[in-house]
Amino acid sequence: MNDEQKKQQLRRYKTLATGLFILMAVTFLLMTVLQKTNSSHWIGYIRAFSEAAMVGALADWFAVTALFNYPLGLKIPHTNLIENSKERIGDNLGNFVVDNFLSPENIRPYIQKLKISVYIGDWLSKEKNQTVLISELSSVIRDIINKLDDDAVARFISAKAQEMADSIKLNAVIGNGIEYLLNKNDHQKIITSLSAQIKQYILHNQKMISERVGKESFFFIPKSVDNKIAEKITQGLSDYFLEVEENPDHPLRNEITDRILEFSDELKSEPKWETEFESIKSDFLRDDKLKQYSSDIWQSLKASLLKELSDEESRLKSYARKNINEFVDNLRNDEKFQNRIDHWVRFTAYKYILKNTKNFGELISTTVGNWEGKELSRKLELEVGKDLQFIRINGTIVGGLVGLLIYTVANFI
Repeated sequence: MNDEQKKQQLRRYKTLATGLFILMAVTFLLMTVLQKTNSSHWIGYIRAFSEAAMVGALADWFAVTALFNYPLGLKIPHTNLIENSKERIGDNLGNFVVDNFLSPENIRPYIQKLKISVYIGDWLSKEKNQTVLISELSSVIRDIINKLDDDAVARFISAKAQEMADSIKLNAVIGNGIEYLLNKNDHQKIITSLSAQIKQYILHNQKMISERVGKESFFFIPKSVDNKIAEKITQGLSDYFLEVEENPDHPLRNEITDRILEFSDELKSEPKWETEFESIKSDFLRDDKLKQYSSDIWQSLKASLLKELSDEESRLKSYARKNINEFVDNLRNDEKFQNRIDHWVRFTAYKYILKNTKNFGELISTTVGNWEGKELSRKLELEVGKDLQFIRINGTIVGGLVGLLIYTVANFI
């Protein structure tokens, strides 16, 4: 029922209770007048009943009215109780709710029944709900990104990059990187590739070798001899690098590996290399350059994120859907996972409620205390006024019966 319907109902029962009082008052007056001209015994009984009923009705009307208003507008002490005691009512109501509804023994059975994992799984299994969730999260993240101060973010990235760069020794990083490649034997591919390229270069440039041999040769040596020598040199070098290319255990490979390893150790241990790389790092990471790099990185990252968050078919959203479906599958099929989630929810809810029971009581107390006194009286009267009118009706009837009983007993004594 809405407030208007409750008002109409209250008016009907007030009219009924008041009408019964008026009926008793009229009956009392009639019997009083009639008794002066008629000596019938039944008149006295009716008069006694109506008199007592009238008194009972008035007494209960006063009691009910005193709860919500001043009877007849008279400021009689201990009347209009709701309005004058709203702070105490708020405090008592808050304490009542906390003590009787939010105590550990009362809330524990309800908390233990929580099965939030089932609800989450069912809700997330529906495609439309997944779309709503991803859309709302995307909207929130987009809003956060758009509200970020670009300069502040760029400064943050710059500062963190500077901190990281200061803590990194490039000579050690590069030395360790070279050593890592050597340990994995990945450098052998480079040696093989270089050997093949050197071999091809030698074979394709035999003429240049012949010219070089002729230039360095003595004038009395025939050109045919120089060409033969050049041909032998070319063939010997190409065969040598073919051996290096084809033989994984060639001595040159081991020698190159040893030289690279020595260079790696030198990079990590020699102060000159540390100084050299610090100089390179300082030049590369000057404040102006670092700020520009950071700004460019943030703008690129921001544009990519906004595009991914706006496009319904983006890889980011597809990845999110894939993970949601995996999460739902785990919720439905992994009982241990379900129990972990439900246990966490129950523990958190139980802990939060117990931690804030005092706040709940204060909320009720403050809310009731902040209501206007008349408004509080009106709300309560609309809720319980109908039942209180039955007190008036019962008071009228019971009062009449008690009066009749007393009159009867008095006549027989």
